[in-house]
Amino acid sequence: MDHYLTWLIAGFLLVIVELLSGTFYLLVLGIAAMAGGMVAYAGFPFSVQAVAAAAVAVTGSVWVNRVRKATRRTSMRSLDEGQPATFDHWVDKAARHARVKYRDALWDASVSGEVAGEPGESLWVASVNGNTLKVSKNRQA
Repeated sequence: MDHYLTWLIAGFLLVIVELLSGTFYLLVLGIAAMAGGMVAYAGFPFSVQAVAAAAVAVTGSVWVNRVRKATRRTSMRSLDEGQPATFDHWVDKAARHARVKYRDALWDASVSGEVAGEPGESLWVASVNGNTLKVSKNRQA
């Protein structure tokens, strides 16, 4: 079998595997193998074929990495931040864990800042971590 066919078959196999993974890096490697196959078809020695394939692979990988960084999404601010909550009771005052009423339900909360801890005291949601609210006396949003 000719060298260019080996390169092309490897390139097509990598592209097919890429369709299953969706990372784009295997697509770049498949295109690089096909570039090596084109250089082999032109009659260049194996060392030139390998350098051409490596150059295309490195260039393509850098390009994919830049595109991914440029299109990376930032996380959105929680809709709960800045909303009012009402203090219910302390669960562990020393650890600053309490229960607060928020959206007509009792939530676990981590209290920051100076809070008297009296039932009915108004607090503000600073952030949400899973199903635990971080609340404080001052409105931060």
